[in-house]
Amino acid sequence: MAKRKAQQQPQELTPLERLGLRVSSMINAPKAQLERRVTIHRLDTDSDEAWEGVMELLAETDGLEIAANEDGSVTLKWERQTDDDAPADDREFEMVDGGEAQF
Repeated sequence: MAKRKAQQQPQELTPLERLGLRVSSMINAPKAQLERRVTIHRLDTDSDEAWEGVMELLAETDGLEIAANEDGSVTLKWERQTDDDAPADDREFEMVDGGEAQF
């Protein structure tokens, strides 16, 4: 029973994970996706280590332009992904009677 309680308690997120989730949420917001840009503001609660860690991860992302703003925020811009840039779909489809694909 003690094991079950320990497994049910959610793990505390690290500052890097918490900031990463916030940035990811901002990037995935409908407005940001339409405009293909988002400005990220550092909060007082964001540690130097977490902020620098997220900035390093973003800098390693292909196709992402990062611009530092005068107020300390960062603007991310990206281009629309073309079909050639899209990851390949590894699923295989098998045709069955009736010509429908079976997943």
